[in-house]
Amino acid sequence: MRRTIFDIRNMKAAGEKITMLTAYDYSSALIAERAGVQIILVGDSLGMVVHGHDTTLPVTVDDMILHARMVMRGSQEALVVVDLPFMTYATLQDAVTSARKIMQGGGGQALKLEGGAEMVPVVRKLTEMGVPVMGHLGLTPQSQHQIGLRVQGKDVRAAKKLIEDALALQEAGAFGLVLEVVPAELAAIISERLDIPVIGIGAGAGCDGQVQVWHDVLGLFEEKSPRHAKRFAEIGAQMTEALKVYVAEVSSGAFPTAAQSASIKPEILQEALQQITDR
Repeated sequence: MRRTIFDIRNMKAAGEKITMLTAYDYSSALIAERAGVQIILVGDSLGMVVHGHDTTLPVTVDDMILHARMVMRGSQEALVVVDLPFMTYATLQDAVTSARKIMQGGGGQALKLEGGAEMVPVVRKLTEMGVPVMGHLGLTPQSQHQIGLRVQGKDVRAAKKLIEDALALQEAGAFGLVLEVVPAELAAIISERLDIPVIGIGAGAGCDGQVQVWHDVLGLFEEKSPRHAKRFAEIGAQMTEALKVYVAEVSSGAFPTAAQSASIKPEILQEALQQITDR
C-alpha cells in the first residue's frame, strides 16, 4: 500500500526522520523503493541530469508526465511527488491545467511548486480541488537567473521572509515544504514552527527529513558534486570501468564465450546448409 501525505505528517509527529530522493525512471524507482525511501520526487532536475540541459527551465509538462509514469510503474509503496515545471503555474488557470494534466497523465500523488507568499492563491486553489501540494523555498532553481545559485536567507530581511513564506504556505494548505540551501539554524527554526514536514537539501540536520538528487548520491557524474550533496557511492566510476572491460573483451574476442551463446545441433545445421546448396 502506498504511503500518503498523512503517513508523512505522522512521521514528523512521531519524530521520525523522512527520506526523500529523486527518481526519474522505472529502474531508479525500483531501487529507491527497495532501499526504503519514503518519498520519491520526480524532480524537474531531470532536465539537467537526464536530458542534459543547463537549467531546469526547458522542462515541460509532457516531460514530467513521461517520467512520472515510469516512476509510478517502478514504485508501489513510496509517496510520489511530481514537480510543476517553470511557468506552468504562473496563473491560477495555468496551475489547474498543469495539475490536471500531470495528475491524470503521470499518476503522481502530489505536486511540488516553488515560491513563497506569492504562491498562496495557487496552493490554496489546488488543495481546495483535491491536489496535495508541497512547497519549495530557499534556493529555488526555477528562479536561479533572478536569485542566483547561493545560500538564501542570510540577512535579517531574507530570513524573516523565509519564515513568513513558510507559515503562509502551511496556512494555504501545503502538506509539506522543501527548504533548499538555507542556513541550518534558520531551517531548524522553520521546522520547529511548522506543523507540516520540512524536508531539507543543504539546510542542515534540523529539518524533518532530507532530499537528495539520485545522480549526486550515487556519484554518477565526474563533475564535483554540490556542497550540500554527499556521494554515498561512486557508481559512475564503477560503470565506466565495467564498460572499459566490456570494450576490451569484445575487441580481443574474449566476449562472448559459449556461456553467453546459443548452439544448434551439428546435423541440423548441416542439413540446412545442404538444402541451400541443393538449390
